[in-house]
Amino acid sequence: QWQLVESGGGLVQAGGSLRLSCVASGSTFGSYSMAWFRQAPGKERGFVAAVSWNGVSTYYADSVKGRFTISRGNAKNTVYLQMNSLKAEDTAVYYCAADLLNRDENYYTDEYGSWGQGTQVTVSS
Repeated sequence: QWQLVESGGGLVQAGGSLRLSCVASGSTFGSYSMAWFRQAPGKERGFVAAVSWNGVSTYYADSVKGRFTISRGNAKNTVYLQMNSLKAEDTAVYYCAADLLNRDENYYTDEYGSWGQGTQVTVSS
């Protein structure tokens, strides 16, 4: 069974950085576009960033452009989210997700078929 496991969350001061990782089990990781979403308390889960199956194309929510970078290492079955200049409003549970239909530029939560368990990111102001 295909699984995604996130790590790298934690507590950081505003202006600091964190790097999230998401490791996928299975040999088909390189076939899927991947994304990060986040969910703050009392809010819906929302799109953060996505990367194409080959890592060439990346997409970002306006709120994180210029601060976050998504990347992937297919040889390691891993997708990363480098988060710099963190703000209190970035506090949320961060989830990685796989688009099993490998659609390009996909911002929609419901269209991602596989999810990790999430990792908490807390930014103190």
